[in-house]
Order: sequence, then C-alpha cells, then structure tokens
Amino acid sequence: MAWLPDWLELLGRWVHLTTGIAWIGSSFYFIWLDNHLTPPESSVDRDKGVGGELWAVHGGGFYQAQKYAGAPPEMPMQLHWFKWEAYSTWLSGVFLLILIYWLGAEVYLVDPSVRPMSSGAAVGIGAAYLIGGWIIYDRLCKSPLGRNDRALSVVLFGFLVLIAWSLCQLFGGRGAFIHYGAVIGTIMVANVAMIIIPGQRRMVAALTEERPINPLDGARGKQRSVHNTYLTLPVLFVMISNHYASTYSGTWNWLVLIGMTVAGALIRVYFVSRHKGAASPVPAIGGIGALAATAVLANGLSGFGSTQVDNVAVPEMAAIASIITERCTSCHANAPSWPGFAAAPAGVVLETQEDIARYAEQIHQQTVVLKAMPIGNLTGITDEERAAIDVWYRAR
Repeated sequence: MAWLPDWLELLGRWVHLTTGIAWIGSSFYFIWLDNHLTPPESSVDRDKGVGGELWAVHGGGFYQAQKYAGAPPEMPMQLHWFKWEAYSTWLSGVFLLILIYWLGAEVYLVDPSVRPMSSGAAVGIGAAYLIGGWIIYDRLCKSPLGRNDRALSVVLFGFLVLIAWSLCQLFGGRGAFIHYGAVIGTIMVANVAMIIIPGQRRMVAALTEERPINPLDGARGKQRSVHNTYLTLPVLFVMISNHYASTYSGTWNWLVLIGMTVAGALIRVYFVSRHKGAASPVPAIGGIGALAATAVLANGLSGFGSTQVDNVAVPEMAAIASIITERCTSCHANAPSWPGFAAAPAGVVLETQEDIARYAEQIHQQTVVLKAMPIGNLTGITDEERAAIDVWYRAR
C-alpha cells in the first residue's frame, strides 16, 4: 500500500495548487483593482455613492467595475463572496502538512542533530506554532499598535524573524521551512475567516437593515488584506523550497528564510505601488539585493563544504558502494525498503556501482556539500563516510 500515500500527496498538491492559484489570483486582482480606481465620471454614479470606477477590456468584452465609498443605496439581488478559495487552500495545505510532515515526522520533521525529540512532541510543537502564531498576530493587530501601520509592520517583521529562528532551532531545515509557511498561511486564512468575512457580513446586515455601516469593519478588512498580499510571495517560496536543499540545509538557514521573506515582500511592495502609476524603484532594488545577499548566504556562508577528516585515503568504488548501500539505498531503490516511500526520491536509484557513478555529482552535493542527505540523517552516516565520498568524488 505504499502507493497510496504517494497518490494522496499528488492529489493533495494538485488541489492545493489549484485553489492557491484561485485565492492568490483574486487577491492580487482586487489589490490591483483598488489601486487603479479613478473618480466616477458620471454625476449620477457620484450621487449614488460610487467612490471609484475602472473600465477594462478582456476576452473580447468591455467591463466596468465600481466601488462604493460606503455602501450602495440598496442590497443587490446577487452578491459574490470571495472566501472558499482561501479556505480550500488552507484545508488542502493542512492535509499535506499532516500527510507528509506530521505522519512522517521522523523523516521530514525531527532531526536529532538539531534537537532530539519524539515524533509526537514535534507534531505538538508544530500545531502549537500554527495556533499561537495566529493568536499573537491577531492580538498585535488589535492592540493600539494596530493604529500605526508602519510601527505594526516593524513589530510583525520581528515576530516573523522570531518564528523563523525558533523553528530552525527545533526542526530539521525542511520541516522548519514548511512550518514557517504554514504559520503564515494560517494567519492569512484566519484573516479571511475571522476578520474580513465577519466584517463583511456585518456590513451586509447593516445595509439590509438600513443601519449605518461601521467603518471599522472596512478599515480592519483592508488592513488584513494588505497584510495578506505582502505575505503571499514568502509563502510561495516556502512551498517550493523543499526542492532546493541549499536553502534549508545550512547553518544559517533561518536567515535564508528571512532573506527570502524580505525579498518577496519588497518585490510585492513595488508592484502594489506600481499599480498606482510611477513608483519608486527602491523597493524593487531592495528586493533584488535581498535575493542576491540570500543566494550568497545560502551557498557560500552557511556552513556548507567538505567534511574535514584527516588522513583519508582515496577509497575504491567498492568501499563507496558499501557506504551508499548502507546509508542511501533503503530509499533510493527501485523498491524502497524505508516505510512510506513507494518510489525512489526524485527518481534517483542507487543500487549498482554504475548508478553511483552516474549520480556522483548529486551524491557529493547532497551528502557532502549540503549534508541534506540522508534526510534527517536517518541512517546515521558518519563524518568519516562523508569525507570518504568527498575524497572519492574529487579524485575521479
């Protein structure tokens, strides 16, 4: 039945990607729409309370979008809500988190070289971060600090730094990164479910009952929507980071995580500003600079490099094959023996000396340079064995 988790993961990722595209697409569109609205040309529209409008052409048709400064004179017959995209993205994401990282905690979450702990403890800590992250964030936004967006942004950034650093002190890099993204994703969907949608329901109820709308609901919803749009690119980075061990395997992996968060947020700042017309290039330059600095950190200053062990003679291929067979082949085989693996990760099979020679560069990169494999060092590869692989590879 090892194929079943693989297919569940595939279907979960498919749903997660599809619903995520829908959520991010609608979120980006409404931010773009807000920033392109112009005062209505018609006095009739102005008298009805229209605060901004936009004309667009798409797919062979003309569209007119209008936004009311407060509320329309009467409730429309049909009102579209944007919420299920967010809920479905989070639900499918949590499904994947449980399936891959919580049920496979001993592989993808716990790393004894970082902090020894049981799988149950790791899962409990991960769940606590998801819940606690939202509670603390929400309290900060509702505190007096929430009335000053600039000050709030600084404090929230410090909060994200703390989350990134602490997760990387608890879990293996891959598990730490995905939980950082899960915390942010939970904050984003909770903004929708706990703040934006309830506020919109109160606004609709007030309009239906012909009561004044509380402007605080609109202000809070707008603030949380802006937070969500700046958090989107960091979350997308985390979603793909597990394919790039150089980002999460280094000594300073938490700084890589923060660097990519800063880069994504600054790039998004630039594009949001650009929607309004001419925009300062400073955020874009800062984002590109953060990307460059993070790349240097991830690949040059993160503790990567050959394992230093004195007096290692150049080993024979048979000796390297013995190491690979003992430490790697339980996963990297045509029929993996390690529980939960239906096929060799990334399709890399290391069963023969010919296989090992074919993948020599990848073996060296993953086991010696990045030390990302064996994942979580589940099979207990030693520094001497890594050094032997290093010497063998360099002598080829």
